Amino acid sequence: MSVRVAVLGAGTVGSQVVRLLRERAEDFEARAGAPLEVVGIGVSSLEKERDPWIDRELLTTDLEGLTTQAQIVIELIGGIDPARELVLAALNSGATVVTGNKALLASHGPELFEAAAASGADLYYEAAVAGAVPVVYALRESLAGDTVTRVLGIVNGTTNFILDEMATKGLAFDDVLAEAQRLGYAEADPTADVDGFDAAAKAALLASLAFHTRVAMEDVATEGIRGISAQDIELAESAGYSLKLLAIADRLPEGVSVRVSPALVPHAHPLASVRGSFNAVVVEAEAADRLMFYGRGAGGAPTASAVLSDVVAAASHKVKGGNAPRESAYAALPVLGPEDVRTAQQIRLRVADQPGVLSAVAGAFAQHGISIESVRQLAAENGDAALAIVTHVARAADLAATVADLEGEEAVREVVSVLPVESA
Repeated sequence: MSVRVAVLGAGTVGSQVVRLLRERAEDFEARAGAPLEVVGIGVSSLEKERDPWIDRELLTTDLEGLTTQAQIVIELIGGIDPARELVLAALNSGATVVTGNKALLASHGPELFEAAAASGADLYYEAAVAGAVPVVYALRESLAGDTVTRVLGIVNGTTNFILDEMATKGLAFDDVLAEAQRLGYAEADPTADVDGFDAAAKAALLASLAFHTRVAMEDVATEGIRGISAQDIELAESAGYSLKLLAIADRLPEGVSVRVSPALVPHAHPLASVRGSFNAVVVEAEAADRLMFYGRGAGGAPTASAVLSDVVAAASHKVKGGNAPRESAYAALPVLGPEDVRTAQQIRLRVADQPGVLSAVAGAFAQHGISIESVRQLAAENGDAALAIVTHVARAADLAATVADLEGEEAVREVVSVLPVESA
């Protein structure tokens, strides 16, 4: 007896899922223990031209009806509505859902997981976080016997491509963004990527899974890369750092801290060498220590690979019985506000080139109990001096207060940039 599969969406990823289900049918049957039968492909239009491997007889615009015919529903239409209603309908009917919809999970995850638990259904989402990078499986199953203390990574290929191109070619942000759009790495409206919202949704999912608590997207302190200049990157590289947009989740004694921001990453850190549109996630756990997962984070075939790994696992459970590991939020840890984030920072200043300036600047840091790790004098501009000050780890609120004081110092012409600094 076959396992009935419905595919909702026949776009870039959905089309590749259908192709691979067809081309590798024998392999999937051997792995799952039964044939996987595609009973329908839900689309918004029957007239639209499709890839040649799409069987047009399977196409339907009745997506809700299709969810009742399948044992496994693959949701690849994206967005919140109607995806939420369709996923809930499938889960409530007892069907397993496989989705790559990070926005839906970040916004309505608790509701969906509760619906799955109530009906005994499973909800898989490997493709929602880092494309083909199998970090969800690692956190959900491989590290189930360990305590994860930190997750940090590059989870948005668009921004990594932009920052990498700026670093290697010395180009301005706007020029590289236009190139990314031309190549298809960035959307016509790049807001979700360059302002950090896509990474924030993924950070919320990773933190929830890693720390067994509920973290919503609005809990994630988020900053994008629009303010990054070619000079920021040039100076970072000259000091031994790469500039990356990082999603960081920390489990601390007082709660959970989750943030997305550009950060200076030492060249010795494994994330510093992640190039182009690739993704990578580093997981730190008490027993396993540091693990790294690396691969393509987007694209039709890589994302389809992650989707199908979930489909095969789900089909195997349908054939042999049992369920996937349940989502658990038993820890109920408090989520710390952005002011409580603890990080080192590089604060770049343009100051008057006169005696006593360093003393005044150091006094602003001392006033808020912040220790300075290093001070680097940069090339002077228009008769002024330029400084790059790296602090030791401190509370974000204290760092912000220091920056405010520096902006009020007569000798400080400008606070040019403030960037978090990661350790190796």
